[in-house]
Amino acid sequence: MNPAHLARTCLLGAVLAGGVMAGEVRPNMLLLDGAVAGPAIVAVGERGAILRSTDGAHTWEAAESPTTATLTGVSFAADARHGWVVGHDALILATTDGGVTWRKQWQGDNLQDSFLDVLALDARRVIAVGAYGLFVTTVDGGRTWTRRKLSEDDFHFNRLTRGPTGTLYLAGERGTLLRSRDQGGHWDRIDAPYDGSFYGILPLGERTLLAHGLRGRIYRSTDDGATWTLVPNENRVLIATAARLDDRRIVLGGQSRSLFVSRDAGATVSPWTPGFTAAVAELIALPDGSILALGEAGAAVLSPP
Repeated sequence: MNPAHLARTCLLGAVLAGGVMAGEVRPNMLLLDGAVAGPAIVAVGERGAILRSTDGAHTWEAAESPTTATLTGVSFAADARHGWVVGHDALILATTDGGVTWRKQWQGDNLQDSFLDVLALDARRVIAVGAYGLFVTTVDGGRTWTRRKLSEDDFHFNRLTRGPTGTLYLAGERGTLLRSRDQGGHWDRIDAPYDGSFYGILPLGERTLLAHGLRGRIYRSTDDGATWTLVPNENRVLIATAARLDDRRIVLGGQSRSLFVSRDAGATVSPWTPGFTAAVAELIALPDGSILALGEAGAAVLSPP
């Protein structure tokens, strides 16, 4: 498998066939990421699919997409109007109307580059990351983009997250954990407790973090990554995503149709069986308390544990 697919697609057993046409659709294609944008939810995936729901993910409309490349990440500014989507073919798309319409905003010279995640800090500042150390930023809403090299190692950058105080976290392969306290200007390495790949850091407070990755590995820190404690988990599957439901409950999911729940702010986890049997790429806590699962089966709304 192409290494550029590792972060968001290696956990999924197969890519479903078929494209997406504009108009109402059944969300049964491969979906890799999603975001809440005001009253709407936007999900992205294979063959340039961009889906939008305004009724809590019960029905979906397909937006007209300017690409057939696989789309891997989506993020919106706080205004819920400005948003960005990234994907394969070194591609970045943008919207200014909450995801109703999209345009190609930037594309790198090397079409073998693949973006794997994107984070909109606000309507002007955006960071996009990907395979082989791909890292680009804009400070002018996407009119110009700057490529940077964060590390001499060309490891994949898998996921960006932001904590409640604005601290940014970047998780990647081979034990890559990075932190920025100045909105992405400078990045410090966090000493990793594991030399395998990480697929995300979930901030649980000002200094409490939950990192997850390969082989069922989950680590918890209460000092912003200075020290880590391994969270016991006998299920050795890739954990691709984690979502916080409230101050105590967290759900995690990924490969092999495995879902987990923590009811003590990440100190312990246990298997969760909501009747959903598909590999998961993303879990999103929805405003009504339900959970949106995106992955190889498309989109499904789950009741909370």
